[in-house]
Amino acid sequence: MIPKSMSQTSIGDEKRFLDQVMRKATTRRMFLGLLAGVPLLAAGVRSDAREAVIPRLIKQARAHKNISDRIEFISRALLGTPYQANTLIGGPRQKEQFVLRDDAFDCVTYCEAVLAGAIADDYSDYQHLLRRIRYMQGEVRWAERNHDFAQWSRRIVENKICRAVRIAPVAAVEKSLNGDGLGKRGYVISAVAASALMVNRKALQAGDVIGFVSRRSELDFFHTGFIAFNRRGELMLRHASRSRGRVVDDDMASFVTATGVKYVTLLRALEPAAVQS
Repeated sequence: MIPKSMSQTSIGDEKRFLDQVMRKATTRRMFLGLLAGVPLLAAGVRSDAREAVIPRLIKQARAHKNISDRIEFISRALLGTPYQANTLIGGPRQKEQFVLRDDAFDCVTYCEAVLAGAIADDYSDYQHLLRRIRYMQGEVRWAERNHDFAQWSRRIVENKICRAVRIAPVAAVEKSLNGDGLGKRGYVISAVAASALMVNRKALQAGDVIGFVSRRSELDFFHTGFIAFNRRGELMLRHASRSRGRVVDDDMASFVTATGVKYVTLLRALEPAAVQS
């Protein structure tokens, strides 16, 4: 789910989805042994007792030519990683820390880690990219963090890390947010009808970032993840699931039906040559 620091979460939709899918689907489980060590945190502090997962995946992903393939590779390798909410450190009265971890994610930090890893040449480059994705102009301050997913999405396009994917009909969804120490702010979200998403599979690529627009006027998004496809070519959602407690693949049609989501957004990562410093 969208982390609390980004917006107030609505977990009822995902719980209903869990009740349905747990009866109908078998989730692919690929635990990576990530529970054995201390989280990788700011300033390069980490435990030497466990393998550095992200640096290894960055190296292995370079064998894949296209950014979509690298996102697919890294996101799949992280299936089974535990879910953890509120992983970022900082606040209006607390110093912001640049958090790096590969042992647990919420839905947004999972997308951030995979995107940065797929674009990066090495781990140093990964850290630079992660700052650019998470913060305005890469400046590690709470005030510069992309707190709302609508803000996150807009800035990642402005930074030429991703581009928007449009599927007609496109709707303008207005949101008015308040609270969380951020004051009043408004967004107009260019969204794709969920029904159009389901019948336009060929317009999608594995690794596209999908955002699920909330039906509540005071909440922008309630969840995010990646587009994926199973071996039969069926459309899947790859995401860090609060209710499942880990990163999983779920049937997209089941998720859309169970949550009743009306609109989604889609972002597609640009090839590294197009990503400006």
